[in-house]
Amino acid sequence: MEDKKHGEEQLCTLEKRGNLFFLTLTGAGEHRLNPNLISSLRSALFRLQSDPSASSASALITTAHGKFFSNGFDLDWAQSSEPRLQLMSSSLRSLVHDLICLPMPTIAAVTGHASAAGMMLALSHDYVVMRRDRGFLYMSEVDIGLVIPNWFMALMMSKIGDPRARREAVMRAAKLTAEDGVRIGVVDSAHDGAEATVAAAAELGEALVARKWDGHVYAGNRRVVLREVLEAVRYDETVTKVADKAGSKL
Repeated sequence: MEDKKHGEEQLCTLEKRGNLFFLTLTGAGEHRLNPNLISSLRSALFRLQSDPSASSASALITTAHGKFFSNGFDLDWAQSSEPRLQLMSSSLRSLVHDLICLPMPTIAAVTGHASAAGMMLALSHDYVVMRRDRGFLYMSEVDIGLVIPNWFMALMMSKIGDPRARREAVMRAAKLTAEDGVRIGVVDSAHDGAEATVAAAAELGEALVARKWDGHVYAGNRRVVLREVLEAVRYDETVTKVADKAGSKL
């Protein structure tokens, strides 16, 4: 399965290789999360689930081309317009919901910077493997004068158990390398270069596929584990505040 749309800019691709699905954010840009990109990602997940093998013996790997995994929300597109910010926020929250409900294991292969909402996209996967020689996990909100949404924090609390590590990430806006991520438990493994990172994700994916879990049972258990996250993504209380921050960037 490979997604190609003639005559349109390709924001992401979905390719099946054996038992693994590879969802790739394409191009050398920052992969800012605006409704167009998020819609493309959600459409790819919808097509994935239409594959007869998607609910058994499969895994998803999400990665990106270029310097960035995702540099967060596209606030330049939103232009501090509250309706646009509402649309962007609700779109991402729907994507996170889709990933949590996906009937297979999911792995983020982070080969570049993942900032703010981009870090949330990575953490919405079951596993995170990361390139050690380039890229940071970075919650930038305190640096740029924004309040973190409750649902961001709910997701971080589900992935980072140590309160001191959460303080480092959120309250100090630490730029976490892959090895920092391994240290605090948010990254599963660190690798040299983009190719090695994606290869490690594929190896992990194959190991998970070999367990032959029922995808719907797997997703059901994930929904129980991340119940608080699913409740939190229903609402983003910060959109009005962000609308008042003209020129700020997540």
